Amino acid sequence: MKHKDCIYYLPVDAFKGICKRDKSNINADDDACENFKLAPRCEYCSNFELTAENMGICMKKYDAYPQMNASTCAEFHLN
Repeated sequence: MKHKDCIYYLPVDAFKGICKRDKSNINADDDACENFKLAPRCEYCSNFELTAENMGICMKKYDAYPQMNASTCAEFHLN
């Protein structure tokens, strides 16, 4: 997994961000550290189905993007 997949990653731009734990600058595509915790995103949910490149469907009825934040979704279930 990469830093960008972590719940502690705060994006600054498309390439870098800040770690919410220690406020350090990190690159989005670098390998995750030992404090990694998977961020809830549609692409990791069992209700999400990819239908096209960078597009999918949730529960077979709602359009959704794979990288969409699912932290407030009551139906989020990790694959």
